[in-house]
Amino acid sequence: MDITEYMHTIGRQARGASRAMARADSATRNRALLLIADAIERDAATLVEANARDLAAARDNGLAPALLDRLALSDKAIATMVEGLRQIVALPDPIGEISNMKFRPSGIQVGQMRVPLGVIGIIYEARPNVTVDAAGLCIKSGNAAILRGGSEAIHCNRALALLVAEGLKGAGLPEHGVQVVDTVDRAAVGALITMPEYVDVIVPRGGKGLIARLMEESTVPMIKHLDGICHVYIDAKADVAKALPIAMNAKTHRYGTCNTMETLLVARAIAPTILPQLAQLYATKEVELRADPEALAILQGYPHLTAATEEDWRTEYLAPILAIKIVDGIDAAIEHINTWSSKHTDAIVTEDYSDALRFLREVDSASVMVNASTRFADGFEYGLGAEIGISNDKLHARGPVGLEGLTSLKYVVFGHGEVRQ
Repeated sequence: MDITEYMHTIGRQARGASRAMARADSATRNRALLLIADAIERDAATLVEANARDLAAARDNGLAPALLDRLALSDKAIATMVEGLRQIVALPDPIGEISNMKFRPSGIQVGQMRVPLGVIGIIYEARPNVTVDAAGLCIKSGNAAILRGGSEAIHCNRALALLVAEGLKGAGLPEHGVQVVDTVDRAAVGALITMPEYVDVIVPRGGKGLIARLMEESTVPMIKHLDGICHVYIDAKADVAKALPIAMNAKTHRYGTCNTMETLLVARAIAPTILPQLAQLYATKEVELRADPEALAILQGYPHLTAATEEDWRTEYLAPILAIKIVDGIDAAIEHINTWSSKHTDAIVTEDYSDALRFLREVDSASVMVNASTRFADGFEYGLGAEIGISNDKLHARGPVGLEGLTSLKYVVFGHGEVRQ
């Protein structure tokens, strides 16, 4: 197979299909999503079997535990995919919506219409659920999609591709509206990110190495985040009954996700009270704590304790490791976060309304939270139905990217025979 020729064929097919996807009405696109959801429920056993083959191969190849966790497709994960598709169906259709209509002195009316981006290329690693999330969001938002999943999930992605094509065809939409790249050759990625004539935007979902490579090589605009160095700051005026479960959940709910806390900041006034209690909780999960000198002194005797270095403040562990730093108060916490955060998700635990508002205003991240776990930074949890990715960029889309993030605005003008004087 000539990979470049193969990818250009996929690109041409996607570009052609994008026109039909854009003009399809909402009922047709929703029908496709419901048919895909029904097909996934019907063939759940087949998907689990395909996923088992992927997992076996991944273990043989020594895939890291965090990636194995992302690769696994449980019954609950399949049910979540189905629920996500049906939730997308229930969302308002953004396409064709006209807003900000205003009369101008000339007599014309000027407004903005929401339209699809066109063809979206999604590149991801070890996450078969992304195949469904991405397909669902692209279909609902009137876009065509080219999906390039990781080689680790090839069997499951092939099975899902058949079900997506079945749903599109059943609704009268082009089967090429969503295409899964059927090769594990890495050259396919290089081709996909250098086809601006066919692809309008790239959404990478994967490790830091993958995204860094794409940032260097892509000639197509991207919606992306590089890594997830997320913080929880426990303020001096925090409610300990809230802070303990939030700090525990943010770190240990899942280790391999981009919204997992990697650094815990604690106000000096509350540190002697709360850190020993947190250490007891983290010990049940054998979490390694990398602490600054003050925290080290408080946590002496904890079985998994080492001294933090500056490198820990900039590290996304994706593992049971947590950096801990004691700070004077909210000013120092905000300064630390804005210096070391990857601008993904950061949270404060406090009962002080003024501190909470300051944190929301001044922390420069895509998601900023008060009294909640960073693990909520997710399109599904935000009510977007699903997400195609998370962006910590400031242009076009920021935070979890749902339907609106996959659309653009164009100006529309209504006249009554006016000519410019």
